[in-house]
Amino acid sequence: MAKTISVVIPTYNEERYIEKCLQSLVNQTLNRDEFEIVVVDGGSADRTVELAEGYADIVIPQESKGVGGARNDGVEVSRGKLIATTDADIFLPEDWLARICTDFGSKSVVGVYGPINPIEDIFKYQFLIGLFNKVAYLLARMRVFYATLGSNTAFRKRTFLQIGGYSDLPAGDDYEIALRLKRAGRIYYDPTLYVDFSMRRMEQFGIIHTLYIWAINAMSVTRGKTAKVNYARQTYK
Repeated sequence: MAKTISVVIPTYNEERYIEKCLQSLVNQTLNRDEFEIVVVDGGSADRTVELAEGYADIVIPQESKGVGGARNDGVEVSRGKLIATTDADIFLPEDWLARICTDFGSKSVVGVYGPINPIEDIFKYQFLIGLFNKVAYLLARMRVFYATLGSNTAFRKRTFLQIGGYSDLPAGDDYEIALRLKRAGRIYYDPTLYVDFSMRRMEQFGIIHTLYIWAINAMSVTRGKTAKVNYARQTYK
């Protein structure tokens, strides 16, 4: 049975977060019959798969390379006309999927994305991510760069397949896809499409180092080069 939208989530040793993420999805305002949850697991050694099976419609092992490949695997088995991607440590507002569907109201829109909001109520994180969101919004308005983070982006499935999906870059694949996507139609930045984002990466690797990774990878992929720093498939505390 076809669905309006499929949500694809790559996982790897995410038992601490995956259940809360999936609970936020099953409690969406969009009718549950209209969307499906697809989890693609990269070989977790903990209870990630067991927990995911309690909520997701489809749970499959990852076959393709990299986090982009995991998302591609999920799209391959999905039944939605729209594809939304997020991460296992993201908590979704109850109207997230409904907003995405509304944002695709124009046929010219092929991709939608939005800002992130730190889960942790710590000033330095609120300030830095707030600044990141403002810069992302400005660059989108200028059509210079689209910060299509894998944690909060959606596509028309047909267009996604036409452009070849995510690349197998070790990092920065979620930025790189926008370079190809914008040739197929309009990419829309919705400033109200927030998701709650875990700052555990910054807590584990440090604020400056993490921001440096984001920046250097973004600059690399926009120049058609491989990401400089690979932080994929990490096990976080």
